[in-house]
Amino acid sequence: MKENKQRSDCPIAYSLDYLGDKWMLLILRDLIFTNKSSYGEFLTSEEKIATNVLANRLKVLEENGFIKSAVSPEKKNKYIYSLTEKGIDLIPVVIELMIWGSKYNPPGAKEVVEKLKKDKEGTINLLREKLLQRIEKDALVN
Repeated sequence: MKENKQRSDCPIAYSLDYLGDKWMLLILRDLIFTNKSSYGEFLTSEEKIATNVLANRLKVLEENGFIKSAVSPEKKNKYIYSLTEKGIDLIPVVIELMIWGSKYNPPGAKEVVEKLKKDKEGTINLLREKLLQRIEKDALVN
């Protein structure tokens, strides 16, 4: 497993220890902007993450409190992943990366980027509320 060790007290270094890996950000993207929540669904993403890399990154994200897993109610050998509050707090970071990327590579995520241009704060709040409600719903089920 890829172990993250804190290299210094610098907040940027800390952030990069967890978010400096493209796969971590893409998994977070899928949890924030799509209905993907299972291992198999993450594998269908356009970027084609390798199975061993996906398993590792999910484990690191969970061990460090960004996501949590639960056994699927429909299929006992399937795990469902969701963001924790710590993960939800990354929404503005992921959105800023999306806006920056759309400026220099405009083809993707046009609809979301347009919403963000019109009302960034409102869009962030809607996403945050939706994901927090999912956490509350999951807590009631478990």
